[in-house]
Amino acid sequence: MVMETIKKEIREIIKDSYPNIKELNPAQKAVVDSGYLEDETNYIIAIPTASGKTLLGVMAALNTVLKGGKAVYAVPLISIQNEKVKEFKAFEKFGIKVGKHPSSSDIAVMVFESFDAVTRFSWNTLRDIDLLIIDEFHMIGEYSRGPTIECAITRSRILNPGMRMVALSATLQNMPELSSWMDAHVVQHDYRPVPLYKDVLTTEELGLKNKNDVILKILNQSMEEESQALVFVSTRRFTESLANHIAGKIKRKIPSEKKKVFKEVAEKILDVPKRRGTLPTAVCLKLAECVESGVAFHHAGLFDKQKEIIEDEFRAGNLLMITATPSLMYGVNLPSKNVVIRDYTRWTGQGPQPIPVFDYEQMSGRAGRPGYDDEGYSYLIAKSVDEAFNLKDHYIYGEIETTNSKLIENRDAVYKQIITQVASSLAKSPQEILEFFNDTFYGFQMSHNEYMSAFSAESMEYDLKEALDFLMQNGIIRATPDGLKATDFGMLIAKSNYTVETAVKLREFARSGDIEPEKLLYEIARTPDIPVITFKGRKSKDPVRERLSKAGIFAVDMGLAEATAATLMEWLDERSEYEIENAFNVYAASTRRTSYEASLLVKFFRKICEVLGIYTGLNELDTLSARLYYGVKEDLVPMVLSVKRLGRRRARALVDAFGTDLKYVSREELLRIEGIGPKTAESILKWCRE
Repeated sequence: MVMETIKKEIREIIKDSYPNIKELNPAQKAVVDSGYLEDETNYIIAIPTASGKTLLGVMAALNTVLKGGKAVYAVPLISIQNEKVKEFKAFEKFGIKVGKHPSSSDIAVMVFESFDAVTRFSWNTLRDIDLLIIDEFHMIGEYSRGPTIECAITRSRILNPGMRMVALSATLQNMPELSSWMDAHVVQHDYRPVPLYKDVLTTEELGLKNKNDVILKILNQSMEEESQALVFVSTRRFTESLANHIAGKIKRKIPSEKKKVFKEVAEKILDVPKRRGTLPTAVCLKLAECVESGVAFHHAGLFDKQKEIIEDEFRAGNLLMITATPSLMYGVNLPSKNVVIRDYTRWTGQGPQPIPVFDYEQMSGRAGRPGYDDEGYSYLIAKSVDEAFNLKDHYIYGEIETTNSKLIENRDAVYKQIITQVASSLAKSPQEILEFFNDTFYGFQMSHNEYMSAFSAESMEYDLKEALDFLMQNGIIRATPDGLKATDFGMLIAKSNYTVETAVKLREFARSGDIEPEKLLYEIARTPDIPVITFKGRKSKDPVRERLSKAGIFAVDMGLAEATAATLMEWLDERSEYEIENAFNVYAASTRRTSYEASLLVKFFRKICEVLGIYTGLNELDTLSARLYYGVKEDLVPMVLSVKRLGRRRARALVDAFGTDLKYVSREELLRIEGIGPKTAESILKWCRE
């Protein structure tokens, strides 16, 4: 009957957009019964993974929009953003605009960083927002994204105190503390649509040699039950080696009808590089070979489209197992009957460290497919009985960690928030900066901690003074008779999403006067804002060293920055991912994403030059940015910029056939070039005429 208590208009939209949902589950019912849809107060909703948090957020958003308001649905990752936009597009048939920015949408799905940007400088837009839904709210305790959403919430409460906030979260240890800070009503529920059973398996008790044999045993059982398994390991290399090992062991056990399905999935995997105009890399070939046995690996070194195929085919039941790095626990709705956590440690700056209990719970929460499985199983694997006892005590019976703010720990976050407050004129003195930080979750925790409260104010003042001194010494903030002001350089940083470290590093490079394109690429590769290209193994790194030497760069260590810089240089020379991987033994599938971000960083560097009064070479920077974006040599830049979706492969084929002057080339001649169709030919001819 709960559905009947919901407004008719909301009920109709849900019925049409989510036809599989016939009634609310106990967790959703508890939230609705609390007055959630009638109440205008803030809410924190904490229920297990796959228990329907999204629908609860949707109901609040629809309720707001139908009253003439605007809602923002904030998420931590672009992958989640794209998934939610696609899902919410079903509302548009009811006249509800769905997009990625509140200025043009009734429901805007935004990543944390984008929403934070709205709170910094788009105050009119911010004040138009009536409801903020924060998905994966538990990430407020995460090092990189946590401070971003924490400060965005803080600034929103100051600038738009009438905005309602709904936080969707996993269960957290210190919920009373978080609810007090947000002035929010809490609804917690332990309902799971599929019961979850957790256990620790040991190689010793099972009489098996190693952990991989345990995984094989689980998969064999899954195959008998016609279920699936999701296995978490600590590194990319381990995802590949484990998948390869398991695939080899089960190859002969696969029925012929299943082999046909797996073969089709493998062909889709190999088709991705083909469509990009490159041969399959060694990683692609290895992946396809594993997939032919129904086993896939999933990590950041694959093409995005390949990861999408793996996820979709797994959901469709066309794969038996995925081996993945822990990053898969966030951002992808990928449940499986069996979840196996082989590696409970992660590499850090201090060596291998045990994963938090919270992360264990997130990974375990993937077990059990609603609508498919009657129960889900999560397995940790240990070598000995003693190790198993300790793991059970810590992970299965232990409590999750307290969610603490990472704001002050993240120095760049502190710098960025000070710059933002000063640049936006929200703070003109150290005292006003302090007041803002006191309003954050960090400030709340410090002042309400019985051990810290006595000296919290002094500690905060010291940290902020140290940060402010750094910003003033680096010409980012200056003192004036009217109070603190952001310099032009500071304003540039404030309006960007780049770290202060990146900005300062690029400014110093600009001042050096040695602005050669390849040396600039090396500086960009050494910033924290570039997605790095990683080495695949321990083979010789001399090819990378030689490529950098060719550019006049002599690096002692051959790390990720060096691999990234060498890859970008080869990309500018129109090398394919296949060629780059073979040349440098790197995960080249992420080259396009890295090159795209590098092209944006070149634009940012251009703005830094303008702020410094350096105007020579700006056109060359524009050209370099375009070359990075398209992966072309300089002669192709005018063509790829002017002819939409032409791409570098077809552009090079045209130049090889006709040269750069295409004024006298006919439509028929253009159509003879592979990949050139009637629409593209017309676009080329139009560009030539213009």
